This record gives sequence, structure tokens and C-alpha cells, in this order.
Amino acid sequence: MPLDEELDRIFAERDRDDMQPTINALLPLYASHPENARVLYEIGGAYDTAGQEDIARRFYEKALTAGLEGNLLRRCYLQYGSTLRNVGEYEKSSAIFSKARAVFPGSPELGVFEAITLHAAGQPNESIALLLEVVAESVATPDIELYKPAISGNADYIRSLK
Repeated sequence: MPLDEELDRIFAERDRDDMQPTINALLPLYASHPENARVLYEIGGAYDTAGQEDIARRFYEKALTAGLEGNLLRRCYLQYGSTLRNVGEYEKSSAIFSKARAVFPGSPELGVFEAITLHAAGQPNESIALLLEVVAESVATPDIELYKPAISGNADYIRSLK
């Protein structure tokens, strides 16, 4: 079976409440494909879901240097940034989200998760301001469009509060 199909099959069968069988299924793929970016990312995600952030983090870092692209790269940035937040490395987490948002400017979820990091880092005003910007930039409803200048102005005002 091709590697991508095998990875898809493993994740279709996973149980988020018990990730050990998924990890066990991924370890032989990692042993036979230790430099494959997707294998590194997926095993990192499995460890992450299992609550083993220190192990997940190392796999995410390897996956990022192994050449992830497209949707997998975007997802890896999000999960790695969240993992860094979960282990209390707020500056590194925020830096990853900033980098990810520069690479994927049309992905509002990256801004949302960066806002969560900012809040965890004790920066609630910056967090709220960023969320308001995500809303203004990403929610396309007539009322949001009508109030976009006010939303953006409030983001700037809240950000200025220290």
C-alpha cells in the first residue's frame, strides 16, 4: 500500500481517547521512512493528541525541516505553535504563529490560535485585538462589512491599552 494511503488508513481508524494504537501503527512507518515529512508530522500529531507534547514537539520540528508543504505545513505550524503554548513557551509559540500567518495569510485559524497564545502569555488586550482583526478580515457578512471600520478601530484601541 502506498505510504500516503497507509497514513490515511491509520488516521481513519484512530481513537482520540486512546492514541497508543495509532502511535504503535506509525512507529514502523517512521522506522522505514525516518526523513519523510508527512510521517514526521503525523507521528508528532499522534503524540500531541496523546498529551505527550515534549515528544510531539521534536517530531514537529523535524517535519518542518524535512520540507512539509501546503495544507500539511499550515497544520503543522498550528499544532506546533499550540504545543509550544501548552508547554509554556509563549514567545516561541507566538513567533511560529507570526511566521505561519505570513506564509498563509488567508488562514484565520492561525490568528485565532495565536490569540490563544497571547492570552495564555498574559496579553489579553493583544489577544482580543487580534481576534477582532481576524473577524474583520475573515468574516464576510453584510453587518461585519458595515462595521469593519469600527471593529478595526476597536482592535487598535484595545491594543493601545497597556
